[in-house]
Amino acid sequence: MVHPANGLAPMYELKLKLWLERDGKFVISDGRAKLLRSIKDTGSLSKAAASMGMSYRHAWGVLHRIAQHAGGEIVHSTRGGKEGGVTELTLFGEEILREYENKAASLQSQFENQWKKPSVTADGIVQRGREILLIRRGKDPFKGSFALPGGFLNYGETLEECVVREVLEETGIRTSIVELVGVYSAPDRDPRGHFVTAVYLLQPRSGNLRAGDDASAAEWVHLDHLPKFAFDHGKIVQEFLSMRREKGEK
Repeated sequence: MVHPANGLAPMYELKLKLWLERDGKFVISDGRAKLLRSIKDTGSLSKAAASMGMSYRHAWGVLHRIAQHAGGEIVHSTRGGKEGGVTELTLFGEEILREYENKAASLQSQFENQWKKPSVTADGIVQRGREILLIRRGKDPFKGSFALPGGFLNYGETLEECVVREVLEETGIRTSIVELVGVYSAPDRDPRGHFVTAVYLLQPRSGNLRAGDDASAAEWVHLDHLPKFAFDHGKIVQEFLSMRREKGEK
């Protein structure tokens, strides 16, 4: 297709539109988020409305619809004083704004970088004497192969929380952190893309061994009879054992 004015092929841009819903009802998108942000920054609904080219009455209508669909008060206003009153976001309003802005910023960053943002995971080496806790992968890649228990970091979660949660979900064993073993970030370590993982040494605390989540099986394996591993987990385990031997530990 050629542009009729200049004879050149037109340039197209892919745009991304995001919004938050609650129980299937539209709550907030970019325009409403800008109104809330302006109210938070100025403490004035009239100034926020003027900055967006809307009337004071229309701005109040927008806030009323947000509150209706979100299920709580969004702003709190006080009248009088030299400044003619103050309008502030409630804690609920700030929570909604923060939720939208955080999610939008994260997705926009990935969108602009063609989704080529490294994924972050955490894996655990759970040691019990001369045994370590392994899972058999229930999904591709490496379905049926042994691996360290672990998984994706959730938003708002620390790596330490992630590895303890993932080990529990995949093996049924509750653990506590002993130390960080290392960080592995080679771009080709996972066939699905660029994965960065933090590996922790964990101590088992309680629970009954059972496979769950992405694991088809979970079992204690003796260090003298280690299997072939998925991903680079064999390298990780061998480097861990070498470090322990250098420290004089079994």
